[in-house]
Parts: sequence; C-alpha cells; structure tokens
Amino acid sequence: MTIATTAHEQRHDVVIMGGGLAGLTLALQLKKRFPDIDVLVLERRAHPVPHAAHKVGESSVEIGAHYFDTVLGLKPHMHGEQLRKFGFRFFFSEGRRDIDQVTEIGASRFLSVPSYQIDRGIFENYLGEEAARRGVKFTDHAMVRQIDLADDAQGLHRLSWTQDGQTNVIAARWIVDACGRAGLLKRKLGLAEPNAHEAHAVWFRIGERITLDDWSDDPEWRARCDPQARWLSTNHLVGAGYWVWLIPLASGSHSVGIVADPRYHALDIMDSFEKAMDWFAQYQPRLFDELDGKRHLLQDFAFFKNFSYGCKQVFSGQRWALTGEAGLFLDPFYSPGSDFIAIANTYITDLIGHDRAGHSVEARAQLYDQIYHSFYESTLALYQDQYGLFGDPEVLPVKVIWDYSYYWGVLSQIFFHDRLTDLALLGSLKDELQHCQRLNIAVQALLRAWSASSEKRNVAQMLDHAALPWFAELNRSLTDTLDDAQFSERIHASVALLRQLALEIHARALACDPALGDGDLCALLAQHWPADSAIECTMLFDAMAGGAAEPA
Repeated sequence: MTIATTAHEQRHDVVIMGGGLAGLTLALQLKKRFPDIDVLVLERRAHPVPHAAHKVGESSVEIGAHYFDTVLGLKPHMHGEQLRKFGFRFFFSEGRRDIDQVTEIGASRFLSVPSYQIDRGIFENYLGEEAARRGVKFTDHAMVRQIDLADDAQGLHRLSWTQDGQTNVIAARWIVDACGRAGLLKRKLGLAEPNAHEAHAVWFRIGERITLDDWSDDPEWRARCDPQARWLSTNHLVGAGYWVWLIPLASGSHSVGIVADPRYHALDIMDSFEKAMDWFAQYQPRLFDELDGKRHLLQDFAFFKNFSYGCKQVFSGQRWALTGEAGLFLDPFYSPGSDFIAIANTYITDLIGHDRAGHSVEARAQLYDQIYHSFYESTLALYQDQYGLFGDPEVLPVKVIWDYSYYWGVLSQIFFHDRLTDLALLGSLKDELQHCQRLNIAVQALLRAWSASSEKRNVAQMLDHAALPWFAELNRSLTDTLDDAQFSERIHASVALLRQLALEIHARALACDPALGDGDLCALLAQHWPADSAIECTMLFDAMAGGAAEPA
C-alpha cells in the first residue's frame, strides 16, 4: 500500500526521522554547511526531555568531542554546561575494597585534546533549541507511520506521520533514519545484520555524585592526579569478562553500568537493580558500599541483550541513509558511539552536498559505505573475544596503549584533519591504512594469547599515560594543521609508530611465553617499511614488565 497524494503535501530537502543525538547533530551540520537547506526533524518523544535522560552514550572521546565542539561549533555549551572528562581510568579492583592497592591505568593530568562527559538530557534539549534557532524545523511528539522510497534517482520519497491523532503526508529528496534501535529503514529494507560480538549491558542512574577519590584517604594516592578529580574520568572497574562504568553527569547524577560477555557473566544475574547490587557485592564490593545507602536515589534501570550489531548498508545513492544506532553499534567500551555518529553525519552531509550540486552520488555513496564499514570492522576487533583479558593487570594496560595509539594514529588523524571525504588522498594511502588494520587484528590476537599465560600480577601502582612523552604527543598532534603532503607524512609516521609499538608488545609477550613467537604479527613485522627506524624510544611502561614493584 502506497501513501496517497494530498493537495497540500509539504516538501523538504531532508527529513530526519529521530531527534536524538544523531539526528539533531546531523541537522545542525547540514544547516551549517547549507544555510538555505530545508530540514525537518521528526522526534517521537516530547521535548524537553528529562535531565539524566535514560540513554547510553554519555562519555565522548576525541573524535566525537571534536565533532561537537569544533565541527558543529558547540564549544560554549560543551565547556559551560557539560563536564570535561579526565580521560579513561581503569582499576583492577575485582573483589577488593582497597582501590589504592591495585593497578590503576590513567593519566595524571589532562591531555591536550578535550573530551566530555555528556548529560544526554541537557545536551539533547540544547540541540533541539539550537536546531530551531538555526532554522531547522523540529517537530516532537511525531510518530512515523509509513515510508515510500522513490523508484528512481529524480523522484521524491514520501512519508506519513502522526501528531496528536492528525496524519501528515510529506515528500523529501533525502530521508535519513536516526531513530535509534527502532531502525525504521533497516527493518523496511531488511538491512539488519548480526555480528560475532556477544555482550550485554545493564545500567542505571543514581541521583548523587560518586566521588571515587574519596574511596581512599591515602594522601600519596590522591596526589598522583592533578587535579585530584578521578571522578571526572570514565572510571572502569574491571575483571575477567566484564567492566563496570562510572560516568558523572552535569546534572549531578552518576551513571553506572555493567557490560559483560555472557560466557563469563550471564545477563539474568544482573537484569534488575537488586540483582545488580548483589553482583556488585561479590565482584566490586567497594562500589556496593558506595551505592548501598543510596538505593532510594535510583532514577532508572535498563538492560540490553546482544547490544552490538551490524548493518548491511548505511548510505545509498538512492538518497537515503542511516546514522547512529539506527545503523550499527559496536560496544560502549572506549565510547565509540558519538565517533561513528560524527563520521556517518559527515558522509551524509557530503553526499547531500554532491546531490545539491547536481552530481550523481551512486558511486560515492558506495565508497563511503565501504569505508564506514571498514572503520566499523577495525573497531570491532578491539572488542571481539577480548573481554576475557579485561581482568588481566599485565595485558590490559598494553592493550589500552595499543588501542589508543591505533585510534589516535589513524582514524582520529583522518577525522581531525578533515580528510574523511578526500577519496583521492585516502586512496593514495590505501596500503598504509590496510597495513595498520592488519596490524591491529594481529595484535589483538597476540594479546588474547598472551593473557592465557600471563601471571596477572596486580601491582599497587599507577600506569600514568601522561608520563609517556610519545603518547601525550600523539594526542597533541591531533591539533596540528596539515596540508596534503604533511597529512600523508603523518600517516606514514603512524605506520612506523604502530609497527614499533607492535614489535615491543611482541617482545614483551615473548618474555612471558616464548611459544607466542609465531603468528600473523610476525609475518607483518617482517615486512619492510621505509620509516621503520624513525622511532627510538621505549614505548611501554617499564613497570608493566612486572619488575618495578611488588605485587599488592
């Protein structure tokens, strides 16, 4: 059944289904790029939404943060109304209350490039208001009922939606699905695709700040960080097969979540607040102590089973696209959600720009879809079958350094230096980018094998990322301004850096277990690359070898 034509049918350049984070930021990006564009956003929920809104995605990392504050021009809001994040922080605190006597991973000071802890309620209310200020037509309480996609490259898509019992019919040149897991276009077109990463999450908000810094009165432990504000980090309490997040929100609430591989911790032992509290009592007792007297401050509770999924296609030359969780979703570890919103929205904006200029977008949409899925597959490798080593105080610190380096050295460089849509330049670096991707997959396999034989010594120490000069510089390098030749040199330097780091990781693993000498990583490292000798420093912490401190 097709939508009946009406005499007063409204027409728009772009209709975005979903007025959450993905949809509203896309609307702002489109209006910033094309001031005269007609954009309609249809949002199912009523606005304004509550603060501490019941959504995941509060923690941003560098790409998402740069997208919000610089690409969209929202820096005053991010600095004034949200919290600057004190990086990621990890504690090997399973079964422990003495958090100052376990291995801690994190930075002692803020690094150069900011990221934010985002109260989604505050942020999405602001985005809705800002979109209206910039000329976006934003309609809340709107329920999409039917979508008819155009049959040819010139026809208009048609859509019916209801508001307060009234049916509206509209036509649009572009339709974008940003409605989250409801996936209207995904369901209509049969695009859903599972992946091989099985994990689940439960999460809730408590209406009071959790100040992790107060969990110890040891002045030396507190003084390791300047400012003494570990609570501003995305704090991870880790163990084999799971991690717990602690994320502060600007509203004063605190977000708490458990993410677990069902092979280690089944969902049905944590799928209510009372069950989650019982689980904390066993696995993270210091957090249980913190929460036990605050049960009355519980604001919400939810869970997802098998939260990670793929999508066969997200961009189409037939002038439709998916962004955010309407497309694909990876894992909340390392907070990549807003990064992939930033990347998808940038590709969608560019496709719409080419279409507005009268160019065919069929080939470009296909290439963007391939690149986007390549980023997805590379990032998925960070999580797939890796949860078992999350409780390893010897191997996880190495993984974190590698994962950051791969992220800052490749994908972040492409996004920060505005080369995401430069197909010619990316094409000229295809061999380098593919080599980095293969290195990542091989290193993840080595880390998995290494953890199976490591001693997992939990040393009372802080592994300070800010104390690694090359690591802090890699973060700072995102703020550079590069021409094409300099950008190509930067990617070549990233290849050299990652190869040097992989060599050192391989040597560290071999020192633990000589049987780890064979594998794909050896073959990759045996290849010659011109800049291999460019880095002459020790890249890992000496203490990570196990000889710098006695076990706690």
